[in-house]
Amino acid sequence: MSQHPNVAPPAQPLSPSGRGAATGLAEADGLAALGYRQELRRGVGSFSSFAAGFSFVSILTTVFQLFGLGFGFGGAAFFWTWPVVFAGQMLVALNFAELAARWPVSGAIYQWSTRLAGKVFGWFTGWTMIVGQILTVAVAAVALQAVLPSIWNGFQIVGGSHADATPTSSTGAENAVLLGCVLLVVTTVVTIVSVRVMALVTSAGVVVELIGVSALIALLFFLPKRSATVVLHTTGAASGGSYLFAWLASALMAAYVLVGFDAAGELSEETRAPRRTTPKTIVRAVAVSGLGGGLLILAGLIAAPSLTDGNLASGGLAWVVSQRFGSVLGRLLLCTVAVAVFACTLACQTAGSRMVFSMARENALPFSRTLAKVSPRTGTPITASLVVGVGAVAALVVNIGQTALFTALSSLCIAMLYLAYLGVTGPLLWRRLTGWTALSDGERDEEGHAVFSLGRFGIAVGTIAVLYQAAMVVNLLWPRTAVYDTTGHTWWLRWSGVLFIAGATAVGGLYYAATHRRHRAPSGITVGAVAAAGGAGAPGTVAEAAS
Repeated sequence: MSQHPNVAPPAQPLSPSGRGAATGLAEADGLAALGYRQELRRGVGSFSSFAAGFSFVSILTTVFQLFGLGFGFGGAAFFWTWPVVFAGQMLVALNFAELAARWPVSGAIYQWSTRLAGKVFGWFTGWTMIVGQILTVAVAAVALQAVLPSIWNGFQIVGGSHADATPTSSTGAENAVLLGCVLLVVTTVVTIVSVRVMALVTSAGVVVELIGVSALIALLFFLPKRSATVVLHTTGAASGGSYLFAWLASALMAAYVLVGFDAAGELSEETRAPRRTTPKTIVRAVAVSGLGGGLLILAGLIAAPSLTDGNLASGGLAWVVSQRFGSVLGRLLLCTVAVAVFACTLACQTAGSRMVFSMARENALPFSRTLAKVSPRTGTPITASLVVGVGAVAALVVNIGQTALFTALSSLCIAMLYLAYLGVTGPLLWRRLTGWTALSDGERDEEGHAVFSLGRFGIAVGTIAVLYQAAMVVNLLWPRTAVYDTTGHTWWLRWSGVLFIAGATAVGGLYYAATHRRHRAPSGITVGAVAAAGGAGAPGTVAEAAS
């Protein structure tokens, strides 16, 4: 088979001692050691790398989008789902930071999973991630509906300015698709134009978002209607049934918010000094998002005009802002949320396009040669970006008129991302337990310093992370009518999350079975059986379950 033009001739795996001696490697040389030519342009600095992860998480976008859902299920005490999810995702991020220092390659989730567990397992992990990312782009785009009609009722195009703009109403859901499709056209163009333009726009969006979050938290805390002890009560929770199940359902909001920090890893090939930069920005994105998001939720609960009249569950934080700050200041603050939605959608689409590009250059997707092309003029994978944008539009269009658009797509896309994350943390834990304890021993960053490593805490951190992720996947896919079926009587809608993932996996399986002999494992690694003892931890090797 001829070598793919994007892939450098396979590099021989470096020995641990050789890695330890190799300090201050240039980015291109470091990428060549992993088997790839430098084709994507390195226009992403430290702040832009942080911005990619933070924008994907985007607490303004996601907290505004799903605050009402979380409160509607669990009442004020739903706040406590936030620290639980934050702690679990921080453990996942620490594992990712360690891998980002070792393998700074685009398509991080696919690359890491394949290098840890083999070509077959890695392919299905990458496939799950691509589908999940396309859905995530779609969900991020429809978040505009939670903001724009509150800024100006003229943005409620479907049904007119006096129509119900609530995202769970029929007119609101249809308008959300319209606004989302317009946004996706814009973000697709920006993603294609240049990585520097993308990084600049994302960074500017993050600055606006950080200012907006800080201002909102401060202003809401200065206008309290009740004390912070409100989070010790279930005021506003859905009536009937066990509160535990309602509280678990309310965790959907926190689970949806605190994902996407791996986007910094997706841009590794475009980041300057990625072994030094990316691990820090992954952890920093989760930490800043966790702190800011928790304070924003608490501030919203303290300042809400009422917790019992139903408006907080239906209108969320947009209703609180409009009611508490009046038309001028309230709309100005909501404008910062709209900017955050744009930056979030752009970051999600950029990460998804890099995942498609990374798998395509291994000939692992249909039309791989076209998808893997990098424009010499823009330095971006144009076709891969178009595929993600068109796929997100398709996901919205087929759901037009579905009042469960927000809740169902949100829960489904996050469940798929959690499954893909498990495709990394699970094999990593197994490698640690079977002898690969010195994951980064001897590894050096671009400045010659030891790269980030969990060391002796790796097994404990990995075990808790895997257990948390598995539990959250079950929670997200649980067939709740309030999440997946607002009609309350359509069984296939209620089970649509499980059915969709099963169908997507089956389609991927059929494609893989028909074409797997054409696929390459990621370059720069040795494909073959790993020795049962001792060799399980050898750097540069990967277990191959099937070929």
